[in-house]
Amino acid sequence: MLQRLNEAYPDARCALQFRNPLELLVATILSAQCTDERVNRVTARLFEKYKTARDYAKADPQELEQEIRSTGFFRNKRKSVQGAAAMLVEEFGGDVPARMKDLLQLPGVARKTANVVLGTAYDIPAGIVVDTHVRRVSQRLGLTENDDPEKIEQDLIRQIPQQRWISFAHQLIWHGRRVCQARKPLCHQCNLTTVCDYYHEVVDGLQS
Repeated sequence: MLQRLNEAYPDARCALQFRNPLELLVATILSAQCTDERVNRVTARLFEKYKTARDYAKADPQELEQEIRSTGFFRNKRKSVQGAAAMLVEEFGGDVPARMKDLLQLPGVARKTANVVLGTAYDIPAGIVVDTHVRRVSQRLGLTENDDPEKIEQDLIRQIPQQRWISFAHQLIWHGRRVCQARKPLCHQCNLTTVCDYYHEVVDGLQS
């Protein structure tokens, strides 16, 4: 499975555009229930205006809400961004910490966001990012029977070598977007069918 993911997606990477850990943190918070493409359009302007954690913490709340409005749930996201920024200033000298336990203290940051920042900004494999694509594809492949993201992450951690945690998540996300789509997976384009529970149980069953 890992070999075939490498063959299909050798260059898989985070789709969010960023230049530093702070920008990735903000972009990941904004990406909840929103496409990466829309987030990138919003952050292209946002990152030119807000350069530091202090900038976000001191921003006018209503103005910031309007700037991120198109990402959806903008009031809660604004609170998370400003709350996280304020804690970065107060507790971490304005820098984004590179430890899971520190990141999880930040408002609006759960394991998914922390794993994105650690893996993509710092290249630290502290865990496996579990978003909607990773959840769906890992379930179809038979890597987990759980629905809870943290339980799915633990299932994956037990099976995937740690040196592959970061790339594995990127590859599953790309695979979920391009091939193993939610409504109609493109099994005829997939190079994982021989190791896929969904294919054997559903597709093969319909054909036979």
